[in-house]
Amino acid sequence: MTNLTFSIIKPDATRRNITGKINSYIEDAGLKIVAQKRIKMTQSQAEKFYEIHKERPFYSELVEFMTSAPVIVQVLKADNAVKKYRDIMGATNPSEAEEGTIRKDFAIDISENSVHGSDSDENAKIEIYQFFTDSDIVE
Repeated sequence: MTNLTFSIIKPDATRRNITGKINSYIEDAGLKIVAQKRIKMTQSQAEKFYEIHKERPFYSELVEFMTSAPVIVQVLKADNAVKKYRDIMGATNPSEAEEGTIRKDFAIDISENSVHGSDSDENAKIEIYQFFTDSDIVE
């Protein structure tokens, strides 16, 4: 079943100017980029996006990191888009990620791991509509 997922290319990747390389991995994995924009995430956007982690000790550092430089927010389309993107992203900890994944090849460490991807179809919908409207998504 064809569906959508949400992606963020994080500040560590935009700082190093490797967004095009990451997009190549995404497209080579069979995902189509149907919406994409470069934004500077605001404090309130980052706090809302990561509110699920609000009680975790790393929450304030995460918000600070995500607002420290531009990010690329994206909507990706494919059959089983969530799983397909999570597979090409690799494990959250780059030292545990498989060879040829985005995080293995580009992440700096577990906190600066270059990309975010939705973990379920339900969360993909929620995350997409925090940054995009239906008219932004051009399939």
